[in-house]
Amino acid sequence: MRILFFADNFPPETNAQASRVFERARYWVRWGHSVTVITCAPNFPEGEVFPGFRNRWRQTEMMAGIRVVRVKTFIAANRGKFRRMADYLSFLPGAICAALFETTPDIVAATSPQMFAALAGLMVSRLRRRPFLLEVSDLWPESLLAVGAMRKPNLVTRGLASLASLLYRRADRIVVLTEAFRDTIAGIGVARDKIDVILNGVDLERYWPRSRDTELARRWQISPARFVVGYIGTLGLAHGLENVLDAAKRLANSPAFFLLVGTGAEKNRLLAAAKQRGLNNVLFVPAQPKDAMPRYWSLCDLALVHLKDAQLFETVIPSKLFEAMGMGLPILLVAPKGEASRLVLKEGVGVHLPAGHPADFALSLALMMSAQGTIDGMAARSRAAAPNYSRAIQARLYITSLEQACRPALASNKGLAPSQLHS
Repeated sequence: MRILFFADNFPPETNAQASRVFERARYWVRWGHSVTVITCAPNFPEGEVFPGFRNRWRQTEMMAGIRVVRVKTFIAANRGKFRRMADYLSFLPGAICAALFETTPDIVAATSPQMFAALAGLMVSRLRRRPFLLEVSDLWPESLLAVGAMRKPNLVTRGLASLASLLYRRADRIVVLTEAFRDTIAGIGVARDKIDVILNGVDLERYWPRSRDTELARRWQISPARFVVGYIGTLGLAHGLENVLDAAKRLANSPAFFLLVGTGAEKNRLLAAAKQRGLNNVLFVPAQPKDAMPRYWSLCDLALVHLKDAQLFETVIPSKLFEAMGMGLPILLVAPKGEASRLVLKEGVGVHLPAGHPADFALSLALMMSAQGTIDGMAARSRAAAPNYSRAIQARLYITSLEQACRPALASNKGLAPSQLHS
């Protein structure tokens, strides 16, 4: 199968979308499929082009057997409204033009966010007369309102809602990351039987249990006596991490040590807030290359997965939860009760707390630190459960969805009804 895939983020960027698209596509190539990814110059989240790359009109490279086509965009940091929207919009024309010069694919696929990358995929699929698969990894405009990027519904959010509805209805098949996403999309009248749920996952070739990296511990002066609570990922509007600083203040005289690795829209504010509180049990480490992530996870005694208190976040499962499971770590999930909490409790890999209650956070963490047997049991269950959420399984399910999207087109070409292909 020749797959043409649109994704606004791709390695060497290290956010969830970039990792998910690359790690699945790598398997597809191994299994004999041809994959081309249309993306842009790597710049997320700081809005600065990574070393070794340029923001050109079109440039190509091969990465793990994947053909990567990068197009020129207006580049902006992952903060502020209007510059980011201009960034998103600018991807659309370059991506469409670049795709039209590629070999005709068997199927076109695209992932959101952002919605204009998905729109590029839909438009190219129609121009090339090929089926279109839409992956929904975030609900727009709901997520913009939930994180405060948009304060209230307005003309922009109504426009984005109309665009999302158009994409859902015109897609030949839809892949979503949670059951709640499927319920939401089906709830606006989209056929439920064309929506597949494929949970996020973990690359077990990269993430596996290992001893603490002593060189990194020395570099960052992390004492062996510390109980390291690790948050590794974007420090963004969705994560409500000031709650972590409030909990850290309450645990200043305990072994708890909070390691936050990453960058994002909230980092500068969090740095200032930590300084204002006089915290010496919180360490901020800059964003790291993907290959370094397991080394930083190895420093942790407990993985922290944290989301702000917003109803939308009942519907999501953060990718770092699966990475923590791959590393065999117990998990402290601080988030609204929903998809993520059900998974954590079903697998027995951690503790769930509601968001926005630092006193409860501090108390629960203190209890966990004093119960090593409980921590060890959660860690063992994390190790045992991780293979059920591997990228390999996810990639195989995704290929099935791509094939199902292609079947009506194949039936049409052969003069068969789609139903005949299932008999």
